[in-house]
Amino acid sequence: MNSETANTASETRLGLRSRPGRLAALRADPARMAAVRDSWRALWSSRLLVWSAGVGAVLAFGFGPTRGAFDAPRVTRGFGALGDLLVAPAARWDSAWYLVIAHYGYRPDLGVYTESRTAFFPLYPLGIRALSWLGSPPILAGVLLSVVAFALALYGIHRLTTLELPAAGGRGGEAARLAVLVTAFGPMAFFFSAVYSESLYLALSVGLFWSARQGRWALVGLLGALATATRSTGLVLLLPALMLYLYGPRRDRPPDFARGRRRRIAPVYRLRPDALWIALMPAGVVLYGLALALGGGDALAPFHAQNVWGRHFAGPYLGIWDGLKAAFEGARQLLSFQRRIVYFPSAPGSPAVAAGHNLTLFAFLVAAIPAFVAALRRLPLAYGAYAIAALALPLSYPVTSQPLMSLPRFLIVLFPLSIGAGAWLAEHPRAARPLLVLSAVLMVVFGAQFATWHWVA
Repeated sequence: MNSETANTASETRLGLRSRPGRLAALRADPARMAAVRDSWRALWSSRLLVWSAGVGAVLAFGFGPTRGAFDAPRVTRGFGALGDLLVAPAARWDSAWYLVIAHYGYRPDLGVYTESRTAFFPLYPLGIRALSWLGSPPILAGVLLSVVAFALALYGIHRLTTLELPAAGGRGGEAARLAVLVTAFGPMAFFFSAVYSESLYLALSVGLFWSARQGRWALVGLLGALATATRSTGLVLLLPALMLYLYGPRRDRPPDFARGRRRRIAPVYRLRPDALWIALMPAGVVLYGLALALGGGDALAPFHAQNVWGRHFAGPYLGIWDGLKAAFEGARQLLSFQRRIVYFPSAPGSPAVAAGHNLTLFAFLVAAIPAFVAALRRLPLAYGAYAIAALALPLSYPVTSQPLMSLPRFLIVLFPLSIGAGAWLAEHPRAARPLLVLSAVLMVVFGAQFATWHWVA
């Protein structure tokens, strides 16, 4: 072996020649390059719009009346006039919880004084703390974590769409592009660059579906464990993971049994030892509860903490009925043009504002129905099952004054709805531009409200 060959071999072993090779492979793959291109365009243009709307709203209307009330530790301000202005679109409301946890921890030993923190799962604040150790200010660390995770999620949604809709009447690539745009310019998409865990959870759940479709079950278990350490709804990812393992479609091996009339319910794949990786998925929430217990708290506190926000069990998905009644009474309240008589369980503040919130929340539920139907019709059953299961919490545990509180944030991470909407828009191109423009306008409006400390979702 001559010296040149020896150097080449050593460089390969050290990984010095792998990066150019991977980059060349990426450039040679039209599907991956399309995913990179479409995701990048959607990312920078939507985030520019979010920041412009938020900063412009603060310049025009000020920081809003509830800034000091909710931000008692001053974790989202104190950066100077320019700094406070620039963080406005990213650090509001629940951002304060994540920043406090990243700085002070959960402190379960303090009992009821810190019990509310346990509703916010640990992976996202741990990410903020890790980036802060590297020298980044906590808010900047949160924004970086959210934006990077969002970029990966957009890329993954594009790849999943082209995988599940390869033909789509010749519109598979267009459906993927539109699915990415629906996600990036959704009415509540400003949360994806805020100091919130939505983008991280979205990236993990998209990655889990992609890994399951490829039959990479060790990665499924790892991503599932990280998802359950990010949000409590990560536990419902067990359902689609098991469905894809037993029923497919899968790309790692052919079915063990042929489908037929006698096997409509029976699995088409045998259980093998690699299925044990799926059992790793609850590890995130288990370790979180164990850490709380070892710190002097209650291991089940994360599930009890929702009581602080007034959530109660009304029955499986009966929150839909409560939301309908609240929307009806909200319309009645607004049409009465008075505040003396309140037609629904009152919340702090103006009855007219609460009525408007209930109407808006119900409108999001109604708007999600066509996307849900489109996902059920065009995607494997595991996608629709995931969406149904993930909505069990907000639709079964309503809040008394606002039954559908936070429903839009639950909806934006349900990427099967975005894929379904993208597929439908690809089939109806005349509707695509008007609906995307309307969605972007709503994102600007809601993002401006968020930046000025008005409650959104």
